[in-house]
Amino acid sequence: MTPWFLGLLGFAFAASVTPGPNNVLVAANAAQHGLRAAVPHAFGIAVGFSAMIVIVGLGLSGVLAAVTALATALHWIAFAWLLVLAWQIATAPAPGEGGARAPFGFIEAVLFQWINPKAWLLALSIASAWIKPDAPALPQLLLIGSVFFLVGPPSSLPWALLGTGAARYLATPARLRGFNIAMAILLVLSMLPVAFD
Repeated sequence: MTPWFLGLLGFAFAASVTPGPNNVLVAANAAQHGLRAAVPHAFGIAVGFSAMIVIVGLGLSGVLAAVTALATALHWIAFAWLLVLAWQIATAPAPGEGGARAPFGFIEAVLFQWINPKAWLLALSIASAWIKPDAPALPQLLLIGSVFFLVGPPSSLPWALLGTGAARYLATPARLRGFNIAMAILLVLSMLPVAFD
């Protein structure tokens, strides 16, 4: 393995396992619906983000750089949507109570990448920092996307286990409410550095 590839593996792991909207949602999903519900969620993140890396790297980053008003609008729409998700997590009813939210599934996780500020920041930085200008971009982007696809689901596992482990201690509605509020706050805090950058 080349130093470049080893660096990419380390970067992909660090980017995938650290706190952010994806991992907070995986933990909350697992706490509410169990470990099994987190599996399609984790694979949806991997597929959605890998596709995003390729698409952003092939040119969407250039469009957003040229049309700054569009980039700014997307930035604030994404932030607003994450606030809505945080509110839904904080106010989620206990299992068995009416109106429980359905598990966050594969398709939701794929689509969520397009409004996830951390995903945008990573995809844009990958396009500018990891692509060698003296080689064709598409093969490089496919390789980078593949690395993130392979590293992503195992990196979500600790967060899913955190959620399911926490669920054992959340037997009372008050504890579950406290956990949901904590996850909502963590979700908001995880996006503040990107939102106000």
